[in-house]
Amino acid sequence: MKHDYDSQAYWKETLKLLRNVLILWFLVSYGAGILFVDFFNQFHLGGYPLGFWFAHQGSMYFFVAQIFYYAWRMNNLDVKFDVHED
Repeated sequence: MKHDYDSQAYWKETLKLLRNVLILWFLVSYGAGILFVDFFNQFHLGGYPLGFWFAHQGSMYFFVAQIFYYAWRMNNLDVKFDVHED
């Protein structure tokens, strides 16, 4: 029975991580590039308004960083719950 509890806890934490990653993905891509573009355009990065930068380049950099973060966190969860590959 203990194995079932650990399995449920593992999937609960996995889904929580996935939810958080997707929320951040939405906020950066849709929020920074579309919803809050007027606010971000007050600031400039590399000569371009920040909202424009997020919509065209910044979101891609964020997504790549997010992939590495997700893989790192999933590896930690796998080790924590002893389901990692040897």
